[in-house]
Amino acid sequence: MSTTPPKALAGRRAQAARNDEVILEAARAVFLDDPKAPIAAVADRAGVGISALYRRYAGKEALLRQLCHDGLRRYIAVAEEALAEPDDWTAFAGFLAAVVDADVHSLTVHLAGTFTPTEEMGRDALRAGELATALVERAHASGRLRPDVVVQDLGLVLEACAAVRVPDAERAAQLRRRQLAVLIGGLSTTPDSDPLPGPPPAAGEFDWRWRLRE
Repeated sequence: MSTTPPKALAGRRAQAARNDEVILEAARAVFLDDPKAPIAAVADRAGVGISALYRRYAGKEALLRQLCHDGLRRYIAVAEEALAEPDDWTAFAGFLAAVVDADVHSLTVHLAGTFTPTEEMGRDALRAGELATALVERAHASGRLRPDVVVQDLGLVLEACAAVRVPDAERAAQLRRRQLAVLIGGLSTTPDSDPLPGPPPAAGEFDWRWRLRE
C-alpha cells in the first residue's frame, strides 16, 4: 500500500505537467531556429536536466513528433470551431486567421521529414483535411471564394504567413495578419479576376516532405 500522501502526488503531477510545458516551449523555439539542434539544447533552454527530458521523451524524434502532433490537433480544434460559425465566408476567413495566430505551420514546414509519423497522426491528418475541405466548400457556396481555389491552396497560404519571421513575436503576429489579409484579398472573387496561373496543387503533391530525411 502506498504511503505517499495524495497532496504530494498531486504536487508531483503538477510539477511534471509544468516541466513538460516548459520542455515543449523550449523545443519549439530551439527547433524553429535549427531543426538539427541536439536535444541537449532543449534541456538547456528549458532549464531542466537532460534526465528529466528523457523521462518524458525517449529521444529527439519523439519530441519532434509530439510538437507536430500538438500543432495538428490545434489545427483540427480551430477548424471544428470555425465550422460552428453560421456565415460561410466568416467561417473560412476566421479559420485561416486562427491558424495563423496559432502559428501551426512554422513547425510543420521546419520539421517535416525529421521523424516518422504515427498511425494516429495519419488519422488526424485525414481529419484535418476533411475539415478544411468542408470550409472551402462552404466558402465556395457563399460565392465569395474564387471558383478555381482548391483546398490544397490553403496550405500554401498558411505557409506564406508562417514564413514571415522577425525577432519580436508580437510584431511577427501583426505582419502575419497583414500578409493573410493580402492573400485573402487574392482568394476573393471579383468581376475582373483573371484565372489563377498553372494547374492547382494536387492532393498529396507535398507528401514528399514527410519522407524521413537521412
